[in-house]
Amino acid sequence: MAGRLLRVSSFATAVVASSGFYLYNKKLDFNDLSLVRFGRAAATTIIISYDYLCLRNMEYGTEEYWELKSQVHRRSAERLRDLCCTNRGTFIKVGQHLGALDYLLPDEYTSTLKVLHSNAPQSSVEEIHQVIREDLGKEISDLFVSFDENPRGAASLAQVHKAVLHDGRTVAVKVQHPKVRTQSSKDIVVMEALVNMVHWLFPDFAFMWLVEEAKKNMPLELDFLNEGRNAEKLAAMLAHFPWLRIPKIHWELSTTRILTMDYAEGGQVNDRGYMKTHGIDVNEISQNLGKMYSEMIFVQGFVHCDPHPGNVLVWKCPNTNKTEIVLLDHGLYQNLHPDFRLAYCRLWQSLIKGDMKGIERYSRRLGAGELYPLFACVLTARSWTSINAGIGKTPVTCSEVLQVRGWCPGDVSASESRCLVGFPLSYLYSTRMWRSEGMQPCTSPRSVTC
Repeated sequence: MAGRLLRVSSFATAVVASSGFYLYNKKLDFNDLSLVRFGRAAATTIIISYDYLCLRNMEYGTEEYWELKSQVHRRSAERLRDLCCTNRGTFIKVGQHLGALDYLLPDEYTSTLKVLHSNAPQSSVEEIHQVIREDLGKEISDLFVSFDENPRGAASLAQVHKAVLHDGRTVAVKVQHPKVRTQSSKDIVVMEALVNMVHWLFPDFAFMWLVEEAKKNMPLELDFLNEGRNAEKLAAMLAHFPWLRIPKIHWELSTTRILTMDYAEGGQVNDRGYMKTHGIDVNEISQNLGKMYSEMIFVQGFVHCDPHPGNVLVWKCPNTNKTEIVLLDHGLYQNLHPDFRLAYCRLWQSLIKGDMKGIERYSRRLGAGELYPLFACVLTARSWTSINAGIGKTPVTCSEVLQVRGWCPGDVSASESRCLVGFPLSYLYSTRMWRSEGMQPCTSPRSVTC
């Protein structure tokens, strides 16, 4: 028996040693191993779940309960952020989406996860060279006169480099992270298993839909040729807006993992310091953003679904001295049914005029049911008092801003949460757009009266 055990131990040692030697020679990052990524995600999920289970020992509704719950929210959000940054790829994409759900999640989550929009990990220079070599069949020096190896921006699925073509034109080269495509399908399976586990522990957990959306949308976002086609489609639809710029695609230097387009200057749409320095009128930008998205939602029914500030730039053209809006990242769009667009249009008209019967009628038609007051407040980020008076007739006051900021989505009941996340994604995307910083609908007065 001892001899057999010794032989098995020796064999196992040899296997582990040879495997380690092989992985070392292949220079394989252990973060790429599905087992490692799953283990890390599972451990984080278990720790977060245990933290929330401990709340059951507290008396609900007491000051101590709410203080402890806020601390648990903050710790859990930080753990989730760290997991996203370590596992990267699909995890960051889902984390970014969670960071935008300020109408559903507590502030501790949204404020913590929003950093994922600007602090996504980068791929190495060698990895970028390898992707370009594999997809375009040439070295970077053969394709570009110059190629800035420091990315101008890094996101969950790709990063962007500035380059100059041989004919002198400056372009932006969006290169997909080399491992994200192979990892994405496995990561989604991991997320689905862990989300189902959380739902088993906490039956009121109502975010299973996130995994379903990731399954549907990730293949589209990983196909950069699809993004290029979307960009050209929207450019044609909104060609009558002279102040809107959508960078031209260079198809000869584009593949499913590489998208080359005209380089665009500008500052982020929420950077008021940049706009003040360059003499850009904030009100003009706000009005044009409202026109742009109103055209997409109500007229064209083809809506850009990732309108965070990093994807919307503003700049003043030195040749014409006119202000332009630059719209980037066209990987994901939502097609809206004509019936939805009409009902949604009627709802906004009712909200502007304070037509309470219309607000109830069209909110119910859009699926809000008895929760139409909650839906109206979430949609507009206005108080119920202002909605009764008509948001087009009442300026935003400091007290209302504080009141709206004081709403705690985490205190919404389970049934209300399920109803909100059950709305068509067009609601979620358009609500996200209207409520993104610096992107308020032009139909709603934004001057704040103190």
